[in-house]
Amino acid sequence: MLLLSASLPCTLAAQQPDAAAPHTMAEDAPLEAALHAAIASHNGHVAVFAEDLATGRTVAIDADTPVQTASVIKLAILYTALEEIRDGKAHFEDKLTLKHSDQVAGSGVLTFFDTPVTLTLKDALTMMIIMSDNTATNLAIDHLGLKNIDDQILALGLKNTWLYKKVFLPADGPMPADQKQFGLGKTTAREMASLFERFVTCNLNPPGTNTAATADDHALCNAAMHMLSNQFYRDSIPRYLEAQDATEAPSEIANKTGALDAVRNDVGVVFTKAGPVVISMFTWGNKDTSWTVDNQAEVLMAKLAKQIVGTWSSK
Repeated sequence: MLLLSASLPCTLAAQQPDAAAPHTMAEDAPLEAALHAAIASHNGHVAVFAEDLATGRTVAIDADTPVQTASVIKLAILYTALEEIRDGKAHFEDKLTLKHSDQVAGSGVLTFFDTPVTLTLKDALTMMIIMSDNTATNLAIDHLGLKNIDDQILALGLKNTWLYKKVFLPADGPMPADQKQFGLGKTTAREMASLFERFVTCNLNPPGTNTAATADDHALCNAAMHMLSNQFYRDSIPRYLEAQDATEAPSEIANKTGALDAVRNDVGVVFTKAGPVVISMFTWGNKDTSWTVDNQAEVLMAKLAKQIVGTWSSK
């Protein structure tokens, strides 16, 4: 039986490790070998990075290979929003006007709204995360600034993570040579895990600084984690770990998915009774391109997440 916490706490600081307290990472070789064995039969490529934040144990499989983000890059947009709000340059209550020309295809519901309609920045961010709404994403990008988002990524020291453009729209202006290869954005499993860990530990500081999170910081992090724990797409990391109906009660799992025909990704945290476990998984070049809950990559990621959490929560 997997031991998950009773629920995602209202005050994350009660369960989070201290963001300012350093811990030493240690690779879990036996678990890594078991994951390799599970991945061997997959018809596609897989990258994994996971860390037990309570103990520092890690597993890494092709964790530094640049990969297509698909909608996982929306985590960088959310993080930038928190930093802008923290600095007083943006506010959750900022008004955004949705026009017909803003509506794009793909996931979400805003593309079906009558326009014009006014939303808040928090509305847009919430729909961007919980429904992966592409139109809401583009509204947030316009409000925060594409260059500003990439500057924030660089400031975090993420050398292989990039948001190239808005969703379902062509790239604007000169682009890096690899934009056509990666599309919306690129990252690595390790870098996206480090970004997600910042939400979990409420670390909104520049790299190298260890200032304790303030009450205002925790309010921002709680808002972000509330969005992530209510994310609609739960067929990968949460699939075998979700202990209850997440539409009826708070979830112990917060995550953000991304998908293209041959790509399935999921990055999140599982709050176990032993502490939080961050899991970052990317698959690409998948032979199974079906859009069903039993897509081979979706099921594989679910099995890997169960194996990781089961191994670490039992020790």
